[in-house]
Amino acid sequence: MKFASLRISFCVLLATVFAFTSISSQAETRCPGNIAGIRPRLVANALLVIPVKINQYGPFDFMVDTGSQLNVIDPALAAQLNLRSQGTVGLLATAAWSQASVGVLDSLQAGSQLVLKPLVVIQDLGPIQAADPRIRGVLGENFLAHFNVLIDYSRGLLCLDEANLMEKYLRGERIALVASKHPETDLPFSQRLVVSVSLSNTGTRPILLQVDSGSDGPILYGGNLELEQRLLKRAKLQGPEVSDARRAFAVLPPQDMRVGSRMFRNIPFVTPASASQNVPDREEDGILATVLFPCVYISHSDRFIIFDPR
Repeated sequence: MKFASLRISFCVLLATVFAFTSISSQAETRCPGNIAGIRPRLVANALLVIPVKINQYGPFDFMVDTGSQLNVIDPALAAQLNLRSQGTVGLLATAAWSQASVGVLDSLQAGSQLVLKPLVVIQDLGPIQAADPRIRGVLGENFLAHFNVLIDYSRGLLCLDEANLMEKYLRGERIALVASKHPETDLPFSQRLVVSVSLSNTGTRPILLQVDSGSDGPILYGGNLELEQRLLKRAKLQGPEVSDARRAFAVLPPQDMRVGSRMFRNIPFVTPASASQNVPDREEDGILATVLFPCVYISHSDRFIIFDPR
């Protein structure tokens, strides 16, 4: 089978040195509503990695990526699992478009939460494995969207709630997710998580950002004429003293960002220094990395997000 263009967001590694940091083992593992939590480890000070089971085998280390519509596994793991390709899928990353094989797993499990027959892309994970070679795959939205999700960086917790138990314990402004203008490109249970924000140097035009736990910093894409005239033309390339991964992005002037009624000051956006000519048009203007916030609650069931819930 072949699907229309689906966005797969791989990590943007901006840090000069990759830090392998374990979230405190003393962190409480109970989530709001007394739900059992998963304690991830933190890679490059931004990327959440948890153990998962595939077809009852494992555990295997997967990166949690709300910006990826599909789960992803590396080719070696696919071969180990005897996973057969059932077609191809188009993958849209930050600055490039490609195709990869897609298959169907019997089951995928994180903590006590199990999803049957999820789609999975077979794709080289070189950029992610450069940060941590133990990572074997990506846990994407066609798994995560079966649950309401709490990512609590401050406590070192990932919470997956199938029964909507957490929500009554959380307070904060509910930011509605923006509906896709082209829902035919979205898979069932995996609509993209997009919010509307305002930036200080982009005029009155709303800026659409995809909420992404698989990125270590916020990004604005090229291609929008208004953004290019107002802001992107002011981007400055990285110098030779930084890594190749970091030089792939140009630094933008820090932005004040309004999300709902809240203002966040001096947010350090970057933009791809170059992009493939065959990248399809995007609805989103960029990426909003969840790691900017101590805690993020994503309600897939009611289609809203709370940044820093209380």
